[in-house]
Amino acid sequence: MCVFVRICILELFLACITLAVMTTAPAAADKKEPAKEAPSKYDVLKRFSQVLDLVERHYVKDVTQSVLINGAVKGLLQGLDPHSTFMNAAEYKELQQNTSGEFFGVGIEISLENSQIVVVTPIEDTPAFRAGMQTGDVILSINGQATQELSLQEVVSRIRGPKGSEVELTILHSDAKTPQTVRIVRDSIPLISVKSKKLDDGYYWVRLTRFSERTTEELKDTLKAAEKESKANGGIKGIVLDLRNNPGGLLDQAISVSDVFLQRGVIVSIKGRKEHTGNAYEAENQPDDTRAPMVTLINAGSASASEIVAGALRDQKRALILGERSFGKGSVQKIIPLADGSGLKLTVALYYTPNGNSIQAEGIVPDMEVPFENPRSDDKDNPRFQVREQDLNRHLENGKNKKSKNTNNNDEGKEQLARDNQLRMALQIVKNLPKMQEIKP
Repeated sequence: MCVFVRICILELFLACITLAVMTTAPAAADKKEPAKEAPSKYDVLKRFSQVLDLVERHYVKDVTQSVLINGAVKGLLQGLDPHSTFMNAAEYKELQQNTSGEFFGVGIEISLENSQIVVVTPIEDTPAFRAGMQTGDVILSINGQATQELSLQEVVSRIRGPKGSEVELTILHSDAKTPQTVRIVRDSIPLISVKSKKLDDGYYWVRLTRFSERTTEELKDTLKAAEKESKANGGIKGIVLDLRNNPGGLLDQAISVSDVFLQRGVIVSIKGRKEHTGNAYEAENQPDDTRAPMVTLINAGSASASEIVAGALRDQKRALILGERSFGKGSVQKIIPLADGSGLKLTVALYYTPNGNSIQAEGIVPDMEVPFENPRSDDKDNPRFQVREQDLNRHLENGKNKKSKNTNNNDEGKEQLARDNQLRMALQIVKNLPKMQEIKP
């Protein structure tokens, strides 16, 4: 009886809304045979209420109405496009942590490869690094739960936790035959989004791994340090800006990063469903704008904010783009917090490069397409393309064999160049860019 009363009240409420809409609708212009009418909002919501009631009464397990409604909202948004989604309170909080510059965890970057959770790299001077975790380790279980039962996002959520709490991981080292169980105490993990290395006198490799709240600030600090280090040799002569495998992040950071290298002109324009939702963002001439010749690296893992930067630098003829076609994620998501701590990530517009080209499903096509050549299979130190934390400038020290900040000598640069054909090509080109610009008609 209670269910029946609830449905009747809902139907009466919806009927009132429908009646109000109908009384304001214009009359038909003529008496032609009416077309088949689409289901009204009343019909659709009535069906939803009926299905909700049937599931609550007959589903094999007891499921709360809250769980069902959350699932329905998730389905509603996922049916729109791959990037619109509903986030519960925990997921929304995690999203904020991913862009705030710090979170609590063990200090590893992971990926899903061949249905296995694999460690991409442990960050130096973090709990995972001190526990002996290595690149290539396979995480088999978390607190006794097999990772094969979990999605990548669920694995991340379970490894993270309050500072000072403990997590038990069962791992298989790449060179071991039997698993090992390690207990790691979580700590604060800084998210450093800009890393750099000197490749040659005056030439620097600057890698952006994400676009978080402090990315532009970190980039400016990195360039100032490089300028100071290279001052004796005439300053910075060239930059290789590496956006490979950068999944994107905050729009405002993509704009401000582009502005570091541009003096004028449009960086990106945004166009929504209605005209008034469009906007164009332009560069401003600033005293600390970097004028050195540039080559920008992209690949299929460069997405969203990375594509905005690459597109702006290409269309403004500020940098030569080298590598492989980018991912093609050219849609704008607005983060909308809800009263209960949950949130929506809703697609509201599309990105366009300064020349008016849409990034969506097209990506950025490099000026020079250079596929990445896999390292030799017998290179045990580098089984696949990866950026090692210890190879990069401004990485966190672990207290052992401490080095000064400017120890990236030419030998280390040559070692990195030997592993990366795209980086080698980029360095060769950026060294000749001034000459190419001089002979340009």
